[in-house]
Amino acid sequence: MKVRIGISLGPAGTPGQFTDAVDLLEQAGVDSLWLPETVYSPLVEPFTGMAFALARTRRLKAGTGVSVLPGRHPVLVAKQLASLAGLAPGRVLPVFGVMPAQPAERVLFDVPDGRRAAVFDESLRLLRLLLTAERVSFDGEFFTVSDATVGTLPAKPLDIWLGGSAPAGLRRVGRLADGWLGSLLTPAEAGAAVKIIQEAAAEARREVEDDHFGLSLPVTLDGNGPGNGPGNGPGNEHGIPAPLLASINRRRPEADPATLVAQGWDGARRMIGQYVEAGLSKFVVRPASPGPFGPFFDGFVRELLPIQN
Repeated sequence: MKVRIGISLGPAGTPGQFTDAVDLLEQAGVDSLWLPETVYSPLVEPFTGMAFALARTRRLKAGTGVSVLPGRHPVLVAKQLASLAGLAPGRVLPVFGVMPAQPAERVLFDVPDGRRAAVFDESLRLLRLLLTAERVSFDGEFFTVSDATVGTLPAKPLDIWLGGSAPAGLRRVGRLADGWLGSLLTPAEAGAAVKIIQEAAAEARREVEDDHFGLSLPVTLDGNGPGNGPGNGPGNEHGIPAPLLASINRRRPEADPATLVAQGWDGARRMIGQYVEAGLSKFVVRPASPGPFGPFFDGFVRELLPIQN
């Protein structure tokens, strides 16, 4: 399997720093840039950021990690993706999820009460039809279109990846998607997720390619490990910043946060190796610690790019 390591910018994903960061990634030959969807934040909106980054570069791929699909009309999403794929062939990496990570943002992606999963499934089916057929007529529970088209289709159909780690979400990947980008999972948990996806794909008489399994990995450089600098204060011996720690406690209250966050570059290399052994090969590394992007990026290039194959 080809191991590929992309990067998410963290605080450098704001409009004032975005251009310089994109230029750094292109110059260093980084595989991919990933843009999270956090509406109530200063970060660049993912589809806008993808368009900007793809227009400014020639090799860099750009992906959403992870954008919400339920609450958006699939025809409009398909039009955006087809346009991007036409402008930057082979460099568009869409990843979708069922709901925002921040509870306060869920009202922005309105769906009928209790039907978010059903809307997601139907949206995915219609999205795929629109990206693979010249004309689409569709009569579903939530969406109806007649003779719809989004223009010139990608020469190679776009792979549609999904996030999520709940069992139902993992089975959805096997039934409806081409790949999976997980987060906040141990290597053992990620390996178990891969098996669930593969089993669901087999039951649906589909195949998710072996190298289409990935994970978003936060890396902190403020822990107490060798070479990582001073800790982050009392009560957080692992140097995990408070916002990330709160997110982990909300999403994975039973988990030890230290097993989900890489401690320094040695920890990142070690954990990536463990994930590869568990069946994953695509990674999105993101800064967990506050601080300037330049030193983090220098460490990323020095310590992680050489382990790609």
